[in-house]
Amino acid sequence: MGAGKALDEASAIRSRARFRSPVDLGRAALGAHIEPHHRRRRVVALSVLAGIALAAGIATGSGSGGSVRAHVTAPRSGYFGVLATLGGTGAGSFAVTERAAENEAINRTLAYTPYVRVAGAQHRELALTFDDGPGPYTPALLAVLRRMHVPATFFEVGVLEQYFHASTTEIVAMGDTIGDHTQLHAPMSELSRRGQQSELLDQAAAIGQYGAPFPRLFRPPYGMYNNATLALLHKYRMLMVLWTVDTNDYRQPGVPAIVDAVLDGARPGAIILMHDAGGNRSQTIAALPTIIRRLRRRGYKLVTVPRLLLDNPAPADQQYSPGSLGGGG
Repeated sequence: MGAGKALDEASAIRSRARFRSPVDLGRAALGAHIEPHHRRRRVVALSVLAGIALAAGIATGSGSGGSVRAHVTAPRSGYFGVLATLGGTGAGSFAVTERAAENEAINRTLAYTPYVRVAGAQHRELALTFDDGPGPYTPALLAVLRRMHVPATFFEVGVLEQYFHASTTEIVAMGDTIGDHTQLHAPMSELSRRGQQSELLDQAAAIGQYGAPFPRLFRPPYGMYNNATLALLHKYRMLMVLWTVDTNDYRQPGVPAIVDAVLDGARPGAIILMHDAGGNRSQTIAALPTIIRRLRRRGYKLVTVPRLLLDNPAPADQQYSPGSLGGGG
């Protein structure tokens, strides 16, 4: 993203810093209005890079012309220093390099399509996504993902941050992706352009208070959007993420039905829609371990949406027409 675009986004966030957040709006969002992990393990990559760092440190020490003691201590310092950098979150870290590559994958996708509902099939990967959080069930869902070492993508509703922001802080700490799901779970196509802009930017300001970067991904509630939505997403360099499989878990159809919906629709590049808030999500949480185990048995790797697009560039033809998605999201 260019400096100008970054400044535009920063200015937009500042201008929306005093977003609407009265308690009555929050309570409404918790009611019928919304019907409807860890940091990814980098052990292998870090081990390889650490080995390179160790080798480099040994080479430096051996060339110093010092004693055996100097030969041993120099590489230890270099090894742990480089390892700390690689494993951290600052400049030169693996995490920053990975995020930059994923952001560039989003940019490349935006160059030919404003939205995706499925990624490519280059690798046997798919993405689990969760809408309508954060909420009272989100901590339990995060515990499952953390325990089973599964990254995921969350499309959050901004007004809920005032009640459940601890989960947003945890998602950020785990290195997972948070996308924009509007401030009030609003049907975007029923709003004016100005109203849609407020929904986007108020949500971005809300999650930004808890460490989340400006969202590069957006999911429209109920799958509803129009040309004004697309124009705003273009302005803010945001990619609309739809879905390949709707589990209908928000209807609480039972654990076996949720599991079957995922497994029946699973395919390389698939984006799976589930929910972590907006109602009782105990069935989703109960279904999740079985979903993860069975997908892995089929050889699938579970990744975030940005990583999915990086590894599996989305086809230009998304085979989607407005209104074909149903009531999910």
